[in-house]
Amino acid sequence: MHWIALRWLPDAALDHSADGADAPALPPPEALGWWALQYTPHVAWQDEALMLEVSACERLWGGRLQLMRQLLAANPVPDVPGMRMLGAQGATSLVALARLRLFVRGAARPKDLPAGLPLDTLSVARTHLDLLARLGCRTWGDVAALPRGGLTRRFGTELRVALDAAWGLRPESHAWLTLPDVFEQKLELPALAETGPELMWSANRLLSALQIWLRARQRGARALELQWTLDLKRFNGVNLPPHQQVTVRTAEPTQDMAHLRRLLSEKLALATLAAPASWLKLRTLETDPWAGASTSFLPEDNRKGDKLHEMVERLSVRLGARQVLVPCALADHRPERKQAWRPALQTGVQAGVQAGNEKHNGKAPDKARRQAQAAASQPDALYPPWLLPEPLLLEMDGERPCYRGPLSRLVGPQRVEAGWWGCKESKEGKEGKEGIEEGGKPALRDYYVAESPEAGLVWIFRERHSARFSAGEVRWYLQGFYA
Repeated sequence: MHWIALRWLPDAALDHSADGADAPALPPPEALGWWALQYTPHVAWQDEALMLEVSACERLWGGRLQLMRQLLAANPVPDVPGMRMLGAQGATSLVALARLRLFVRGAARPKDLPAGLPLDTLSVARTHLDLLARLGCRTWGDVAALPRGGLTRRFGTELRVALDAAWGLRPESHAWLTLPDVFEQKLELPALAETGPELMWSANRLLSALQIWLRARQRGARALELQWTLDLKRFNGVNLPPHQQVTVRTAEPTQDMAHLRRLLSEKLALATLAAPASWLKLRTLETDPWAGASTSFLPEDNRKGDKLHEMVERLSVRLGARQVLVPCALADHRPERKQAWRPALQTGVQAGVQAGNEKHNGKAPDKARRQAQAAASQPDALYPPWLLPEPLLLEMDGERPCYRGPLSRLVGPQRVEAGWWGCKESKEGKEGKEGIEEGGKPALRDYYVAESPEAGLVWIFRERHSARFSAGEVRWYLQGFYA
C-alpha cells in the first residue's frame, strides 16, 4: 500500500491577524475530501491531514511522483491570499502522516523508517511522551522494542496496535469519504452576523465547497438556497422564525462561482435579518447534467464579458424581478392580447435557453407549445405598426365613425372571434400586477382599414351584435395607426 498525506496551511510570510476578512477561507474539510475523490476512491481524514491511498491507481496517473505533482498543481484552495498545500508519502497512513508533520515544522527525514521517526509524530503516543522519555524512548523504534505484554498493560492496546499498523503487521481501518447525491453544507459563523453582507464571507466557503461538488458530480447548478439560523427566538415582543433564507436561480446550469457569488451578494444586500445569525446552510434545489463548455478558434465566438442571461439575472436580482421585463408572444387573435410583458427570469430568458437546449439535444419541443408559438407568430399585413394601449371609443356621425373627421373604410372587414373560452382573471391580474386574463371578455369584431381627413390611415373595428353579449347599439373603436 502507498499513502499520501495532504494538509493546507496559510503562508507564514503573510499576516492574516490584522484583518479577519482577508484571511484565507478554506472550504469545509468534507469538500476537500470530495476534491481528492477524483484521484482515488480511498480518501479519509486522519487527525489534521487528508489521507489518500493510491496503490491501486498510481499507474493511471503516471507513477507516484507524477501523481504528487498533479495534486500540488491542482490545489483546490486559491493561492491568494496565501494558502499552500503540503504533502508527504509513506508505506502506511501513520508513516505518511508523521513525515507530513516533520515537513511542516521543517525537520529532516530520518534514514530509518519508521523506526527513526520522532515519538511526538505518533498521535496515540502524545499523551505518554513524558513517561516514555523517562524510559529512554525517543523514537518509534524505541517503543516498538519494549516487551509487548508490559507495553500493553502500562499504556493500553492503542499504542501497540498503532505501532503494528505502522510496520504493516496489522490492517488499517478508515472511514472512507463518499460523494453525496445532493449538496447540503452547514457552517457555523465565526461571529454573529447582523446584516446580509456580513454573511457573504462565510458563504464564500460554502460556494467553494459547492464548486468542488458540482465538478465531482459533473452537474451544473440551477437553483440554490442559502439559509441562516437566527440566534434569537423572540425580539421586541415578537416571535421570530428559526430560519431565514434567500433563493438564487439561473437561466441555465452553471459551475461559475463568480456569477453565483454576484447573484448571492445582490440578494443578501437586499435582505433584512430579523435577528443576528449564527449558522449558515447552503443547499442545491435544482441541478442539471453539465455538458461542459464548447470552444472555438473564431474570434467572434470568443467574446469577452458577461453572457446575456447572466446580465439579466444580475439586474433582476438588483432591481427586482418585475423591473426587468421581456415581451412574450401569446396565442390569441385579439391584437391587445397578442403579447404581454412578463419577468425575464420567469419567461423570456429561460424559455429561450430551454428551447435552444432542446434543439441542441435533438429533442422536439412540446406539441402544444409549438402550436402556440406558431399561432402567436403569424404575421398579418393589415396590422398597423402602432397599436393603442386600449381601444378608443369613436364618436358617430349617423352610422359613420369619426376621428378628426368622418372615416372612410378602405379595406375590410376582417372578422375576429376570440375570448369565448372564459372570462376569469388571474390572481396577479386582480392585484393590479403584470397579470394576464385567462380568457377575457369575448371579442366579436370586424376590423377595417379606414382613412381620416387629418390622421391618415387608421385601424378601426366594429363590435358585432351577439344574442348574448349585445348592448343594443353599434360601437366603433380605434385600435391603431399606420405610418
